[in-house]
Amino acid sequence: MTNALDQLRGMTVVVADTGEVEAVKTYKPVDCTTNPSLVLGALKDPASGALIAREIKAGQDAGLSAEGVTDVLTVAIGAELTALVPGRVSTEVDACLSFDTAASIARAQDIIAEYARRGIGKERILIKLAATWEGIRAAEALQKEGIDCNVTLIFSLAQAIASADADAFLISPFVGRITDWYKKAEGRDSYEPDEDPGVKSVREIYDYYKSNGIDTVVMGASFRNSGQIKALAGCDNLTIAPKLLDELENDTADLPRLLSPENASGRAPITMDEATFRWEMNADPMATEKLAEGIRNFDADHKKLITLVAERMAAK
Repeated sequence: MTNALDQLRGMTVVVADTGEVEAVKTYKPVDCTTNPSLVLGALKDPASGALIAREIKAGQDAGLSAEGVTDVLTVAIGAELTALVPGRVSTEVDACLSFDTAASIARAQDIIAEYARRGIGKERILIKLAATWEGIRAAEALQKEGIDCNVTLIFSLAQAIASADADAFLISPFVGRITDWYKKAEGRDSYEPDEDPGVKSVREIYDYYKSNGIDTVVMGASFRNSGQIKALAGCDNLTIAPKLLDELENDTADLPRLLSPENASGRAPITMDEATFRWEMNADPMATEKLAEGIRNFDADHKKLITLVAERMAAK
């Protein structure tokens, strides 16, 4: 019998939520997504050892700081991944720039230029930006330049609508982190998939997009269990960690399609200007808290990455 992972691939684009080369080789996803946390993992991956050593040496020879080497190294890992997947590799703009539209645009342009230096065109890359109002405005400007964007840390319909209005190529709603917040707030240990707040959030966004003919790709992310994934079977894309990919590969149960454009409710469009966006975020404590927490955590991991690179540079 076909396993659940293969069944899922028949209705959804499966993306590997990892920057580890061996995991990508094993699971053969269409796309890869990275962030500072995943790049930190790649630095500990023996399969990436030679690449990391080479890039650190090249950066030192070029007189780059530890931060500069970190920026180049992140692209180098992404470049390695483009050779392993047929689709896109997401690369994140520094989280500390999440409230600076101009700086986010400049950093994204630098990332694309570094990929180009390595012979990789912008059509293979998605620039990841946090779903702040400023990050969404950066995505809008970059999309007009032909640089496709992945607007990440999506926790609300307001963020999803604003991202679609900006013509973002893709959004990443964070299923598990939404569920984590509600479990703590409601004193719950778990939810059935159809009651899961993270699952319900992505289903609402998907329904809104399909009801209004929006082309922006919905990519569910940050899963805590395979039940959440199965409950979103049929979503445009799902980015899944290796542990859960393995679990799905070993699951031979039938996997029904639960999301499809044909089943959209036909809900009306919503106007999302800046004032409305900020009010909707203010009115949603979960979205406000998880967005802020996500930005802080990505920034902390970016700083850890710089420290680790600095230590390796000093050891040369």
